[in-house]
Amino acid sequence: MSRKEEPEYQTPPTCDLLGLLLKNRRPTGAVNEVWPNLYVGDAATARDKSLLAGLGVTHVVNAADGPQHIDTGPRFYEDTDILYHGVEAADCKQFDLCPFFTETADFIHGALRQEGKVLVHCARGVSRSATLTLAFLMIKEGLTLVEAVEAVRRRRNILPNVGFLNQRKVSCCVEPS
Repeated sequence: MSRKEEPEYQTPPTCDLLGLLLKNRRPTGAVNEVWPNLYVGDAATARDKSLLAGLGVTHVVNAADGPQHIDTGPRFYEDTDILYHGVEAADCKQFDLCPFFTETADFIHGALRQEGKVLVHCARGVSRSATLTLAFLMIKEGLTLVEAVEAVRRRRNILPNVGFLNQRKVSCCVEPS
């Protein structure tokens, strides 16, 4: 059956998504490779330049950019070859991450096409960074929201805040390319 003949994908209700995110949780480290050459991690990982070098990270996405959050920025990495992309996002249910999905997915996709390695991080590596990673997988890899969650959850416990899930921005703002 071709994609055009398939029924339109329906995003599951928030309670089903939460159930999927909370199922079989187990400890994960500060940073995990969740897709080939794509890592999700916390702020401490992003600040550890020797760890990043050891992982071979060439690009960093800070989903908690800015002076009120995790103020690394491109200057923090100027003594490395790391390219930086910042998203000044608050981890609150009212914050709309949707406007950042495409530009962040393009940044990640471009890095991976150049055989780079990307770290996407926020404070703890479970909400903002996870949401941007899910958006990338949907936009550039053509996964459904459930497929993206399952792919990431195989390697890392994530839990985007309920506001991000309720907004359904992860599924309604993306158009696979």
